[in-house]
Amino acid sequence: MNECIFITGAGAGIGRATARLFAAEGWFIGAADRDAEALEALRNELGAERCSIHVADVTDSSAVTLALEEFAAHTGGRLKVLHNNAGILKVGPFEKISPEVHRSLVEVNVIGLMNVLHAAFPYLKATPGAQVVNMSSASASYGIPDFASYSASKHAVRAMTEALDIEWEQYDIKVGDLMPPFVNTGMVQSNEGQSALFASMGVNLTPETVAVAVLEQVRKHRLHRPVSLQFRALWPITRSAPTGVTRAVMKRLWKND
Repeated sequence: MNECIFITGAGAGIGRATARLFAAEGWFIGAADRDAEALEALRNELGAERCSIHVADVTDSSAVTLALEEFAAHTGGRLKVLHNNAGILKVGPFEKISPEVHRSLVEVNVIGLMNVLHAAFPYLKATPGAQVVNMSSASASYGIPDFASYSASKHAVRAMTEALDIEWEQYDIKVGDLMPPFVNTGMVQSNEGQSALFASMGVNLTPETVAVAVLEQVRKHRLHRPVSLQFRALWPITRSAPTGVTRAVMKRLWKND
């Protein structure tokens, strides 16, 4: 068995691009998503000999557990890399987004991620040199207006990453995350026009660029991996600058002055 990776949200966008890239590198892909049709198309493209598909909603812990059990049956119980990519986005003024939508965003982006981590742990532990690559965001660096609950969810992903990278070190499991700004996916496209930040910061990354960052992360682990030249330059500043400075910059970008 070649190296193996389990990818959530693999039916489209970053997840699909990552599946394609790792398959081209000779990896066996476990592709999980809610969209059965998209998964079938991906398996047909990659070939059943190098791709297993698993219809699962990450908020359903039983479905996630079953998906990983099925994947592990293909890999002899091994899981070299877990790519926690599944997520949703809703942009707009906080008070104009319903509590139900805010809740679903947190359930997918945070509780869903935790479900997958919990179910994947036995297989990661059984695999020497295993890694977790969580999908955080540039919005985990500071709270983002018009992205309040999404940004909060990605702060949670960042904290989970930092905690588990310490906890799971004893099991030879490295945990890190990617922190891209806006990526040109269907998820972002469906929200464009809902915030001036899209125009002021630009939607400049492709899913393929982020997929390359996943591969780079696997080859050279970092706790946090900013993606894009723009955010790689800004990340050290956001960590060291006084809060008032970061707030002023974010407010100006939001107002698009």
